[in-house]
Amino acid sequence: MNRKILEKFDRLLGGIEDWALFLSVILALLVALTNVALRKLTPVSLYWSDEVVRKAIFFSAFIGCSAAVRRRALIRIDAMPQMLPVLKKPLTLLNHLAVLVFAGIMIRLGWKFTLVAFRDPFARTSTLQIPEWWFYAVLPTMGALLVVHTLLVMIEDWTGRRDGADDTAADQGQA
Repeated sequence: MNRKILEKFDRLLGGIEDWALFLSVILALLVALTNVALRKLTPVSLYWSDEVVRKAIFFSAFIGCSAAVRRRALIRIDAMPQMLPVLKKPLTLLNHLAVLVFAGIMIRLGWKFTLVAFRDPFARTSTLQIPEWWFYAVLPTMGALLVVHTLLVMIEDWTGRRDGADDTAADQGQA
């Protein structure tokens, strides 16, 4: 596949993820601050604010996982390749394979959870009565995004465009 197409696709997905993360965190922050201000300044309290904040954090955590793969910011074995540089490529491949296995599990289980919640008319959030399947659908979506981003990162590794965890020096033209 053409490298420019892959880069555009990666930027598009990254932009969607970044905006979704930004909006969910801003939503949680605004709702929480509004509720705190209302509780302290008036006798009014937003009974649904905790639910909104919990769901926004849930969304942010899972979509943020995909964004971390795109930015090569996932936790991985780092000390061994520094001590034994010959292990860098095998451990990087092992890391990518572990992420793909995790993504596959998330797609499979997330899809099952989503279907169960979709079929249950009573599976709704406690205060806002939003169908729970909307939130379970984040799991297979995140899994699919993980697969896409991991494959794109693997292609970058194989083609030599990027190599390893410390890409900032390479991107700036430094050794």
